[in-house]
Amino acid sequence: MNIYFITFGCKVNLYESENMKQNFVNHGYTLSKVENEADIFVINSCTVTGTGDKKLKKEIRRLKRIYPDSLIVLTGCFPQAFSAEAEQIDGVDIVTGTKNRNILPELVSEYITKRDKICCVSKYTRNETFEFMSNLGYENNTRAFVKIQDGCNMFCTYCIIPYSRGNFRSKPIEDIISEVDQLAKSGYKEVVLVGINLSFYGIDFGKRLVDAVEAVCGVNGIERVRLGSIEPEMITEQDVLRLAGLKKLCPQFHLSLQSGCDKTLKAMNRRYLTADYEKIVDLLRKNFDNCSITTDIMVGFPGETDGDFEESLKFVEKIGFAKSHIFPYSPRKGTPAANFDSQVPENVKNQRSTRMIELTDKSTHKFLESQLGKEFPVLFEREKSDGIHHGFTPNYTHIKILTKNSDKSLRNLLFYVKILELGKDCCIGEILS
Repeated sequence: MNIYFITFGCKVNLYESENMKQNFVNHGYTLSKVENEADIFVINSCTVTGTGDKKLKKEIRRLKRIYPDSLIVLTGCFPQAFSAEAEQIDGVDIVTGTKNRNILPELVSEYITKRDKICCVSKYTRNETFEFMSNLGYENNTRAFVKIQDGCNMFCTYCIIPYSRGNFRSKPIEDIISEVDQLAKSGYKEVVLVGINLSFYGIDFGKRLVDAVEAVCGVNGIERVRLGSIEPEMITEQDVLRLAGLKKLCPQFHLSLQSGCDKTLKAMNRRYLTADYEKIVDLLRKNFDNCSITTDIMVGFPGETDGDFEESLKFVEKIGFAKSHIFPYSPRKGTPAANFDSQVPENVKNQRSTRMIELTDKSTHKFLESQLGKEFPVLFEREKSDGIHHGFTPNYTHIKILTKNSDKSLRNLLFYVKILELGKDCCIGEILS
């Protein structure tokens, strides 16, 4: 039978989807590249926002309308956090959460035999261990993601993740090394370490994130190691000094901010203040040459006044991010902030989003300008039909190279490039002979 995967959400979900694909193939199923050839749809859900939940349900309705005889499997964060609601969605035949996904092929076989709806969502326990997952490759990707951490105990007031992912748990270092070694042997030159709250890697068995990074950097064949999104509160000066000694580690750090206002950070139950955040940014920039700092910024959190927002704007401008993801606060059912007084009106949130985006776009332009004239090793990832080669520098600057520099595919190859001019959210360069 043919299976088509649909994945919502973050890089962790992408990693888990790839693992589930391999599991189905190992059980004799065939992966479909186009949905109209599929007998079974597996939807790996995200539930970070209520808007995301609406998109998920809309997608399920669409699939059932177009393919009424198909089998639909719903898995991931949404059913884990809201199992009763997920079980009531019309058209879904099998429901699992962020657990039990290793037995999905067996659940599909059971459904095909009995034709009775299956709901298999297990709650997390306090002593949960890391679920073994391993990927040997990513279709059409030259960069491989490696999930090394899961769960979160921080309970930010706006976030549903602790309810959908359980407590902190980490992948043993020996398992990480084994997986990355297999990826290297498969031809991958770059890996990205990801997790639900990556900074807390190893807290469950006396290790730190830097221990895992050092181990991965020691794997032969891997030339680049990147970090996924990290939280500021677990990054110490000693960590930064150790990381700076790793030549394979890319100088690009996605350091989640959420707000540049201390009052708002406290209301969010974030465990740092802007002074702490700025100190970490300064440490990274001091120890990593030409590093890029990227971030996430929320606007319109309940109780955020005009003055609070102005404070956040000033801090964001002061830091000068290479790239930022801006999003308005969206009430998340099941979280404390959804019931806070002083919810910010939608029109005000939209106005603040626009202003923050304008500011951070200028910051991005300034960062790209600072790269002009510099030379970097670029790992090329894809070649579009227009003949432009696309790749990324170690600090994750998007580079475009015109066909005249090379008529052959540069995919998964490293070349030194000189940056000549600015493009739209990228830089234009030429390969050095």
